[in-house]
Order: sequence, then structure tokens, then C-alpha cells
Amino acid sequence: MENNPAAAGKLYLVPVPLGEGAPHTIPAYVVKQVHALDAFIVERAKTARHFLKSIAFPTPFDDCLFLELNKHTPAGDIPAFLDAAAHGRSIGLLSEAGVPAVADPGSAVVALAHERGIEVVPLVGPSSILLALMGAGMNGQCFAFKGYLDAKRDALATDLKRLESLALRQNETQIFIETPYRNQAIFDTALRTLSPDTLFSIAMDLTLPTQYIRTHPVRVWKSVPPPELHKRLAVFLIGGKVKG
Repeated sequence: MENNPAAAGKLYLVPVPLGEGAPHTIPAYVVKQVHALDAFIVERAKTARHFLKSIAFPTPFDDCLFLELNKHTPAGDIPAFLDAAAHGRSIGLLSEAGVPAVADPGSAVVALAHERGIEVVPLVGPSSILLALMGAGMNGQCFAFKGYLDAKRDALATDLKRLESLALRQNETQIFIETPYRNQAIFDTALRTLSPDTLFSIAMDLTLPTQYIRTHPVRVWKSVPPPELHKRLAVFLIGGKVKG
């Protein structure tokens, strides 16, 4: 295990597959590094163990430290999460899916590591946000990730119009996400709210066998068979108007 009492441990930001059956999306050098760890900060210990099993993690889980960081974690508990690193024990920070600290509560731990002078090591792996941007055919030089939009219908329409205005005025691709059970509401509201020539993209189940990526002007989305959106992990993007 990576444990050096003479020096501070490191905080490794460990990517996790975006769905079941995709451990191949994690690079070999990441797997090798994770195999050398025995302390982890995770959203849920159960899903973290499931991921570790999928990459043939060699250490018995009873010999590992799992600290849960999620919406139920008291803020006062977080500072102690990096105590092990101060004693030479490196720690892995895992998200539920994708990369840590991006649309993920792990950023609080990363900020704390910087405050304490603990080296932060981001590792390469799948990010649904970047993969969606790559596959959308929209502006990849200027873009913004907006997280979750307002869940209320009227406010959602207002948010979509605001993002459309930014996309058109600044040529800035607008990226956002939603909980899977609300995908249909996003789609329906976007088709009602956005201008006919505004580009709208949907990227779902990225890196998985069921992957779906489509970009159309809103008027085309209204004329083609709608995608099956229910309970699928999706990223939505709004771009400028279609040319020509």
C-alpha cells in the first residue's frame, strides 16, 4: 500500500466508469494506481466496492478505509477525511460515475487538500460532460457547464431561454444535466421554448452499448421520432443556430 510515514500522502482523483460493464474505459495506469491504495473517499461505500471488484482490487475491503462524502455528510466531519494523508497514507477520491469533483461533491475535499498542502493528482478517465461536448458538433472552444436547471416548469423555460441567449450571443455552447426521471420534461420544454433553428443536442449512456448522441435544430427534433429518455443518464447541450 502507498504509505510513507516520512512524507504526506497524496490525494488521487480516481475516475469511475459511466455505467455497468465498462471497466475498459479506465486506463491501465489508473487501475495500477488504485491497486496501491487502501483508503478511499466515496459517495457510497457499496458502489465504490462494486467498482473496485470490477478492476480486480487485490486488498480485502476489511483492511481498507472507506469514508462517505455525500449530501448527508455533516460539514464538520469533512476536515478529518484527509488526516490519513498527513500521516503518509495516500487516499483515492471516487465519484459515483465519471470523474471526481466535476458535478460532484468531491471538490470540497480537493479544496481542503490544497489548503493543507497535500498533493492532488487527477487521473485520466471518462467525463460525460466532455464526451458529450466532443460528440455534439458544437463550439468546443467556448463552452459553459451549468449543472442542473430549475425543476419548476415555468422557471425551466426561463432557464432554457437564458442559455439559448448566451449560446447565440456569445457563441458559447451551454451544457447541463438532469436527474434521469426528469429527462422527458427537459426535452418537451426545450422543444416548446427554444427557437426552431437553435441547435439542441442529447448525449445518453456515453461509453455504453446503448450510447446515443444526436444534434439537431429544434425544428428537426419536432419532426423525427423522439428518443427514449426515461431513466437514462443524459447530458443536454444548446448551441448556436444552424447555418444555411
